Amino acid sequence: MKVAYFDCFAGASGDMILGALLDAGVSLDSLATELSRLPVTGYHIRPLAARRGAISGTQAVVEVQEERQFSPEEVLELVGEAPLPATAKEQALLIFRRLAEAEAKVHRSRGAAGAHFHEVGAVDALVDIVGSVLGLYLLGVEKVYASPLPSGGGTVESSHGILPIPAPATLELIASSGAPIRSTKTGGIPQTEMVTPTGAAILTTLASFEEPVLRLERVGYGIGGRDLGAFPNVLPLWLGEMAVDAEAALYLLETNIDDTTPEVLGYVLERLLAQGARDAWFTPIQMKKNRPAVMLSALVGSQGRASALETLLRETSTLGVRVQAVSRHEAAREEMQFDSSLGDARVKVKRLKGKIASISPEYEDCRRLAQEKGLPLSEVYHQVEKEARERLER
Repeated sequence: MKVAYFDCFAGASGDMILGALLDAGVSLDSLATELSRLPVTGYHIRPLAARRGAISGTQAVVEVQEERQFSPEEVLELVGEAPLPATAKEQALLIFRRLAEAEAKVHRSRGAAGAHFHEVGAVDALVDIVGSVLGLYLLGVEKVYASPLPSGGGTVESSHGILPIPAPATLELIASSGAPIRSTKTGGIPQTEMVTPTGAAILTTLASFEEPVLRLERVGYGIGGRDLGAFPNVLPLWLGEMAVDAEAALYLLETNIDDTTPEVLGYVLERLLAQGARDAWFTPIQMKKNRPAVMLSALVGSQGRASALETLLRETSTLGVRVQAVSRHEAAREEMQFDSSLGDARVKVKRLKGKIASISPEYEDCRRLAQEKGLPLSEVYHQVEKEARERLER
């Protein structure tokens, strides 16, 4: 699986993300061709070789011949009707919807339809966002990761007037996504805007805030527009394949419960899995006074730890949850959907050292096909696995 990791030690903005992608190998010609599908003209992307502090990289400058401002409705219509690659279009629309919702909440508007794009509705911001999702698409990136976002400090001048940093829209995007934010009030970091609303919208929509274990192939550096002296205003981008047999850093959450009904416990397990827990399960135990009980366990990543703890404490009668940092030895895996001879089906593929170790057809798909075709479930499993293997080994 091709993954991208943005190391946001100096923050992130739309142009820095675009610059990092160009520096990592996105073809400017290919990007321009894809962007030309968007019914917006009068701009030109100029990648500049630049240096901030001790680091050199690419600064993506969007030169606009005629300034234009688009409303949220106009942006969604422009992107929605453009013949862009399906994945890139879906991601861009989601980013702009989240931006509109954040602006609406900050300005107490009634829903996203009442929001107004100011800086983020300009042509250069539109190109930064759509160009970034297209850049990820052109690089074949399947999963995006990012480090915690730095807060920055001070104030910034905007079309609304003077705003505190982080800007309200940026904070709303971070808060609504549950992304981690770290204070930069100490440590000699310049007190300036480090994460823009555009950068926050892209990363909080697309990225998981964990550091992946990957086999590094390329690194790109997106150069920020401001020169902060010795402090490098740079966004590094790591590109590579998710490592096979990687040790994943996880947290094991456990709690003993003897006075919560089975219906509630079943609901809690479903909630934990829906929130992204890697696994969740019950273990029968015996507690004090010989009471039969269950131990509820969940395996979560760092990003899902807070929400899982909140669910356990809110939805069950427990007064405390044990938390233990663990590692899990993981094989590389992927999901494939294809049109088998029996019908549409999904399979999970496990790989070890790049080779297929096993193929597991999805139960619900095989169950549906068995009922539709009047075949034994075991026969459907065998046929779907066989055809999936043939496709993968071509």
